Amino acid sequence: MSKLGTILDQIDSGIVLLPEFQRGYVWNRDQVRGLMRSLYLGFPVGGLLVWETEADHGSVRGSDHVGGGVKHLLLDGQQRITSLYGVVRGKPPAFFEGDPAAFTGLRFNVEEETFEFYAPAKMRDDPTWVDVTELFIDGIEPQIGNLTSHPDTMPHFATYMGRLIRLRNILEREFHQEKITGADKGVDVVVDIFNRVNSGGTKLSKGDLALAKICADWPEARSTMRKHLGTWSTAGFQFNLDWLLRNVNAVATGRAQFESLEGVGSGDFAQALTSSERYISGFLDVISGRLGLDHDRVLMGRYAFPVVSRFLHLNGGTFADATQRDRMLFWYIHAALWGRFAGSTETILTQDYDTVARSGIDGLITSLTRWRGGNLVIDGQDFEGFGRGSRFYPLLYLLTRVLGARDFGSGLELKSEMLGHLTSLQVHHIFPKALLYKHGYGRSEVNAVANFSFLTQQTNLAIGKRPPEEYFAETEQKHPGALESQWIPTDPQLWRPDRYLDFLAARRELLANAANGFLAGLRDGTKPAAEPLRPVVVVSEEEVDDVRAGQVKALVEELVAAGCAEPALDSEIADPATGRLLGVAEAYWPDGLQPGLGNPVVLELDANPELARMEELGYEVFTSVDALRGYVARRNEQAAGLADPEPLVEERDTGAQTTTGSESAPVVLAQSGGDQGTVPDFERAMRGVYETARREAGYNATYFLGMVAEHGGLATAKKLLASPVVSDGFAALWERGRLDLTVEALVVMDEHESLFTPHELDIARHRLRQFDFDTTARR
Repeated sequence: MSKLGTILDQIDSGIVLLPEFQRGYVWNRDQVRGLMRSLYLGFPVGGLLVWETEADHGSVRGSDHVGGGVKHLLLDGQQRITSLYGVVRGKPPAFFEGDPAAFTGLRFNVEEETFEFYAPAKMRDDPTWVDVTELFIDGIEPQIGNLTSHPDTMPHFATYMGRLIRLRNILEREFHQEKITGADKGVDVVVDIFNRVNSGGTKLSKGDLALAKICADWPEARSTMRKHLGTWSTAGFQFNLDWLLRNVNAVATGRAQFESLEGVGSGDFAQALTSSERYISGFLDVISGRLGLDHDRVLMGRYAFPVVSRFLHLNGGTFADATQRDRMLFWYIHAALWGRFAGSTETILTQDYDTVARSGIDGLITSLTRWRGGNLVIDGQDFEGFGRGSRFYPLLYLLTRVLGARDFGSGLELKSEMLGHLTSLQVHHIFPKALLYKHGYGRSEVNAVANFSFLTQQTNLAIGKRPPEEYFAETEQKHPGALESQWIPTDPQLWRPDRYLDFLAARRELLANAANGFLAGLRDGTKPAAEPLRPVVVVSEEEVDDVRAGQVKALVEELVAAGCAEPALDSEIADPATGRLLGVAEAYWPDGLQPGLGNPVVLELDANPELARMEELGYEVFTSVDALRGYVARRNEQAAGLADPEPLVEERDTGAQTTTGSESAPVVLAQSGGDQGTVPDFERAMRGVYETARREAGYNATYFLGMVAEHGGLATAKKLLASPVVSDGFAALWERGRLDLTVEALVVMDEHESLFTPHELDIARHRLRQFDFDTTARR
């Protein structure tokens, strides 16, 4: 057992440290608040697991000024001890990697015995809100003066002082420590123990273990690798340590398994890292200049890079000529399009390393062709994917850049050297989303890759929501050939909404023909060399006409602000056993909502028969924005000590009905009568709408009935309006063209307006107008 104060002193003296393989700090403010509340109330907060060893500088983090002797390396308890150190000392420990805002500015209310982070409007000049860090650093005496200087606090002075002493005494709290000792406990054994203990978090990978061993001999290895990652990030490409380590392993050993690095000395590793950085940077230049794939969103086939690195290493560091380079690009594009490395990555990499060593690029192409059943030809049906997570979205961008696609507004090719100050491009929906939804098409059809084109931001704004039968005719008249340059079918009959599916089929065929022609040129050496393409800026289009996109955007902003990680958007989820595509997630947290804590999280809003397989693979799957928001809110409440400390039951839904666990729910509108502004009348209207929505819109809002029964109609409406994002019910009714059946439409009716504040009414009107609903028509 060790007192908290003693543990913090040991961190200051360099006795308690982190092993290099530990992940960084990932807690959020609610978790810190919950920990402090539990300690203050005397609740159990768990023990610590430490590795007692004579650690060297390379195996621990933040060890620049650490002396010799036995060290205690934290294996379990990092997040708790780091949080407490930050709160008590007012700064992060030397081994810290993360966001210190999670524990900065904590206040304790001596009257209510609650913890909150500093809010100036609420806490300024209020002596009952005590700065927790100041209390630990300066002691009790300054607080005596603060409290006695305000007459209102004097009657409770003794009580308040007792509470402050109780809070400060958490430094005396004993933490049980279990220790791993013994000369036989090397890094690999300890990592295995760590993974067993850390069953609720993200496991350390073989790459983490390999890098930990390398750092023991070369302490600068991790920082050097991060420097390279930072350089590529500045250029617009995001990679991680594990990916870079695979490239280094390919160069150093020619093997895919990380265990192969055990026999690589620090000098050889450093040299292989230097070579890998050069190969990767050079190939990125080739991909950007030759294929136009100039930013992270369109970067294809990341795990083809180690194969390229291996080839270049065996080939003297460069391509022999342009023909060899283009044949590698042919292989690279096809490997990415068909998910060559989506399944058993190490097995496929091993095969390709052996192939490239034996027969070079020709062997790679032959092997890939055989793996594809003898077919490396793109069919129009291959472009049937939807969303920017589709494997064929980057190919559309590639074709746009390399084949001289022209802007509909200016008629100029979409190359930065020609566009000048108009170099910002946007993804353009050829058939506007609102138009397609109005005609009853689903999300996957609306967001089909074949409905995308790239235009300058200025042209995209000028076109707005006009139907293609209008602006196509103008484009053809002003800039002949511009439509064909973007593979637009020239039959005007296909430009009508009722022929939309025929339009998609025709454009898919045009795209497939263009792609096959370009790729054949790369393979055969007949694609003429050109000046390298200069990068262009692709900016996101405003998604104001797509409720689902707006929901996801608001959700991500909310979760990131709450301390969750940034997710990958429109991300493919593949079966690791077979490489089969399981779905395209609207948002995907591969390392959990907080890295190192929990399983991968998938938000998949479209009906998908593969969701059960995702859950079988260990993904936390949510098919509702509301369900994920509710889950995170309950998790944070529990972390903050606001909920009962029981095991959290994750309420998710992977079927067609997606309201389980939601804090928001669909609210629909029916005709109502009665006196203006009465709560009973509004209650009857809220309760009567279920049948209206089910009968007229085909939407079964059963969870809504539960909300009304639990909270009442008025409270339910106010709860929905207070949410930063529209509910799943609003989105579902919008997709059905029935915004008149939403709670927002009910709220703004004359007979109910008086029940709501001006701010709530503004929210309701804004949401409705944002999606072209006439709020005056219902008055």
